[in-house]
Amino acid sequence: MKNKIIFGFHAVTARIRHDASSVEGIYVDAGRHDRRMHDLLKAAKDANVRIIQADEQRLANMVGTRRHQGVVAVAGELSLARNLDELLDAIVGPPLLLILDGITDPHNLGACLRVADGAGAHAVIAPKDRAVGLNATAAKVASGAAETVPYITVTNLARTMRELKERDVWLIGTTEDADKGLYEADFSGPAALVMGSEGEGMRRLTRETCDVLVSIPMFGAVESLNVSVASGICLFEARRQRLVAGK
Repeated sequence: MKNKIIFGFHAVTARIRHDASSVEGIYVDAGRHDRRMHDLLKAAKDANVRIIQADEQRLANMVGTRRHQGVVAVAGELSLARNLDELLDAIVGPPLLLILDGITDPHNLGACLRVADGAGAHAVIAPKDRAVGLNATAAKVASGAAETVPYITVTNLARTMRELKERDVWLIGTTEDADKGLYEADFSGPAALVMGSEGEGMRRLTRETCDVLVSIPMFGAVESLNVSVASGICLFEARRQRLVAGK
């Protein structure tokens, strides 16, 4: 099994709670003795996870940044769904998916995974090329959501969207110039929310493959929202509709 690096209190704690047996060891800053470290060490000891004392420089070398908060874990990959068929076959009830077309900032990807988890989305789908991968920074920002929400990368996003249509998933794209507003869209059935990249939005073919385009109503001076904020607004609207419909 391939190992991965996880760092930051939220991400490491989430992995311990979700699957402690997959954690080979946790490297912690020997000079940090605050409450957060105390709670993490207790959780690790209770789960029989090996703890290794390390200095700040070693931790920084392991993750490539000093923003590790003094805790780095080496863990195996989790057995989340890795392809669409496996994912859709396992879902009970109408699927709710988030499709990200070309997100290049790992902080945005991590935040999108976090809101996807919070709204109960079943997976995040993204292209393999011209998009950031699920690296350690994205996992840290996700605050544990990278361990619970399947992140499925595909070679051809438009083809994957057409396959979703064949599975009766309604594709709802977001764009500022849409004639239809978010609150007019129907998320109560099988649905996939499609979000474009940070600067350029959805690519032409992605946009053309959507079943409907909607915009988020804006009432202030700014013209657009960060992709993770926009994803959160749309996904929780979908969740609201499903709660009203009893789904």
